[in-house]
Amino acid sequence: MRGDLDAAVITYEYPLNERIRTLLRLEDLFERSRHFIARTDPLDHHVALLTLFEILEVAGRADLKSDLLQELERQKQVLMSFRNNPDISEDALSGVLRDIEQASQALFAMTGKIGQYLRENDWLMAIKQRTAIPGGACEFDLPSYHYWLHRPAEDRIGQLAAWTGPLYPLRDGSSIILHILRESGKPQTLCAQAGTYQQMLGGKTAQMLRVRLDPQLQCMPEISANKYVLNIRFLAQDAEDARARTAERDVGFELTFCNL
Repeated sequence: MRGDLDAAVITYEYPLNERIRTLLRLEDLFERSRHFIARTDPLDHHVALLTLFEILEVAGRADLKSDLLQELERQKQVLMSFRNNPDISEDALSGVLRDIEQASQALFAMTGKIGQYLRENDWLMAIKQRTAIPGGACEFDLPSYHYWLHRPAEDRIGQLAAWTGPLYPLRDGSSIILHILRESGKPQTLCAQAGTYQQMLGGKTAQMLRVRLDPQLQCMPEISANKYVLNIRFLAQDAEDARARTAERDVGFELTFCNL
């Protein structure tokens, strides 16, 4: 489950299948990577490298690239059917179609196993192996990595960008699909009585749920769903022992069913 904080609400996203779960994980990891690569402290670049290793693991799904290409092509055909629709901005439509085409071309140009160039870098893989051990990347374990972390920041930034950049077609393709998915639903304003909410789905299909909540309510949703029923329990967290309990009050929230 992923939370995004903006000025007014927290958005919690709950994927309902493995494909969307993978795309959300990639989105989170690429955003973390962007944040830490742009900084200059060696500790920030250590986190950036660990994040790159996580991206490599998540992106290692054998069918990820083909899934992205198929979904982009499907969305392209759907959007093309809106051509000459007076209610649709032609400029906006052309822009989205152009983004899809560019993302598809970049994905198609990715050859071989995703991230294979990283796996063939013995130095990086030695670091990856050691960082899997708690505290395993100390200078006495990896003196060459310790040396790298003390190189000029601009050198580290350049190398991190070079290692991460070839994976950006996955980021861009995922971003387009998730944007379309998020825009697909219509939000409903609802109330969870005594902190709990249930809805019988009756055949309603969705690939992701979005729950938007005022942070001043000081609670968070615990979501479970299958093809028959959706259950949301809002939990209030005890500041002293950090244990979460069902909020024993009515909670207003916004719910969106998202589907490609």
